Amino acid sequence: MNESKHKKSIGISGLAAYVPPYRVWLEDWCNWTDNQWPKIREVVGRSFRMRGPDHSVYTMAANAVIRLIDQYDVDPSRVKFLGLGTESSTDNSAGAIIVKGMVDQAMIARGKSPISRSCEVPEFKHACLGGVYGMKGAIRHLALDGAGSQAIVVCADIAEYARGSSGEPTQGAGAIAMLLEEDPKLAVVDLVGSGSASDYRIMDFRKPMSRFCGQDRTESHQVQDFPVFNGKYSTTCYIDETLHALNDMYEKRGLDAIEYLRSLRTIFLHRPYRRMPETGWAVSYLFALGRGNAEDRAELASYCYEAGVDIDALLAEMISKPEVSNLADPERLQYEVYPMTMGVLRAFRASRRFSHEILDKLRLGSDTILDLGNLYTAALPAWMAAGFEQALDEDSLAAGEEVLTLGYGSGDAAEVIPFFMAESWREAAAKIRFADAMELTLDLDRQQYEALHDGRQVSGLDYVARNEFVIDRVGASADRHFSDLGIEYYRYIA
Repeated sequence: MNESKHKKSIGISGLAAYVPPYRVWLEDWCNWTDNQWPKIREVVGRSFRMRGPDHSVYTMAANAVIRLIDQYDVDPSRVKFLGLGTESSTDNSAGAIIVKGMVDQAMIARGKSPISRSCEVPEFKHACLGGVYGMKGAIRHLALDGAGSQAIVVCADIAEYARGSSGEPTQGAGAIAMLLEEDPKLAVVDLVGSGSASDYRIMDFRKPMSRFCGQDRTESHQVQDFPVFNGKYSTTCYIDETLHALNDMYEKRGLDAIEYLRSLRTIFLHRPYRRMPETGWAVSYLFALGRGNAEDRAELASYCYEAGVDIDALLAEMISKPEVSNLADPERLQYEVYPMTMGVLRAFRASRRFSHEILDKLRLGSDTILDLGNLYTAALPAWMAAGFEQALDEDSLAAGEEVLTLGYGSGDAAEVIPFFMAESWREAAAKIRFADAMELTLDLDRQQYEALHDGRQVSGLDYVARNEFVIDRVGASADRHFSDLGIEYYRYIA
């Protein structure tokens, strides 16, 4: 473990999830939209969740934090850092303080202590990477002026896309809360051994404020937050940023890339849909082969042979320094900066080695996440929560074992962070209860889905909230002496 520069071990002691119950089966969605179910199942997943009429990113975040406090018996007065990672915020001033206010209300209603008044309440925004940045901020807080206290970081998002767009099947909604402290019970987070990368990519996935202009909220509490995105370009950005973050980590830790990748048993990557992490990790493996010894290059050459690619040309492509942002041009029809690598990837995917080096290492929790959809900032911690819970069932992780995580945010930036399982990880994992969070479901028919998606009144949603917050109303006053236009008011249902 790379802890020589750490004065203390700091990391995650607990995870808790809130997932709205409204579910859309992708096989049904394919029938409604004339899409191909076998392809959607292979590339995307099985189902996704949607926020309800009275949900917002803030209610989901508060609900996840309340569950974290309950499941891990947290004393809220010890929490001196509450961070919110999201790209779905609907207030450009307040953020995590809204979540704190709700949690305090619930704790007081139960006769318990609220979160400490001296708690910091930052919000972190960088597309899907906001939660990872929040976690890093919390760890730095605990290492310095917040020493001896606890921190909570909650990742909450609503991924929604216009009906008829290519992103529509990759929707999702939910929140994951993380408890961080010294001497963590679940996993030590090794920031010293982590890798970072960032580069401005203009338009792969953006949310300019002009999208909100003129939206009618008379029927619904919801503001529709459909992104501007370019799918093929986004995949290229994800792969390139992953490679750069890994290279940064290799150099910091003095690692032999391919030897290190082969040594890992479990990896969690940002997962907007099923195929993306498989592709990102497989390309990383191919690049590591290219940096390896003669035997490693012979393995790479075998895939090149199957793909009809010259290995010397491929190696030249791998050491090139492409300017990905140059592809952000509507006149271009080719968004690949590593076209030969992607051709070799297809041959690698058909090999026996692919299952062992890629799929097996992405296995933990992957089946559960097929029924969640994209959670943006919460996608990575949700997969980790599901994976740690499965590892507990199988007893398939060991104390001290390294688990590699990779977060990514469009725009672009990536963080590769090693986790080391704590001695008491089994006890901490037993309290995650991710399967319980996924258990309550209400399957939507086509009319309900379309109405809920479009912000219209929905009939037949037979769901009674328990121990959670909902939006009670939205302010509409713009009076000179009192104005609350657009401000959400919340109600706690015990």
